Amino acid sequence: MSDDLPRATRVIPHGAPGATDTVTLDSDDRFRRRKRYDADGGLAFLLDLPEAVPLRDGDAVALEDGRRIAIRAAPEPLVEVTAGPAIGLPRLAWHLGNRHLPAEIGEARILIRRDHVIEAMLRGLGAGVRLVEAPFNPEGGAYGEHNRQPGHHHHHHDDDGHHHHHG
Repeated sequence: MSDDLPRATRVIPHGAPGATDTVTLDSDDRFRRRKRYDADGGLAFLLDLPEAVPLRDGDAVALEDGRRIAIRAAPEPLVEVTAGPAIGLPRLAWHLGNRHLPAEIGEARILIRRDHVIEAMLRGLGAGVRLVEAPFNPEGGAYGEHNRQPGHHHHHHDDDGHHHHHG
């Protein structure tokens, strides 16, 4: 990564007014600490934060020279899960949470990433399942926002207080 790129060193929540450019990112790219991005208007910059934080639609990152780049959430291929006649949304949320899936939970629906195995399971439970394209803002969960990083896997240890009982 080039040292001559402008650096974005802080996040301004809901700070998009007055932005000089925008960057449109999927949910994974909205949770990084350090990465090179190309804004929609062509400006290349380096996100260089002390730690990874979730960037939400409407936030902005501040460049060291004072300019702001607005964050836009890109539509992603998702599955919209809704309650069915025999199963409510809380129970569906439990089934998804039991599989440690990133999920965006709303009043009337849950959004998850597309996965044909999970979609079949949900249909089998009686859920409404519909493919959609929408911005994805998964919950941070009990273990924090780090669960959203691509390739993140839980490693449970006997001394962490989190036990799965089988049988």
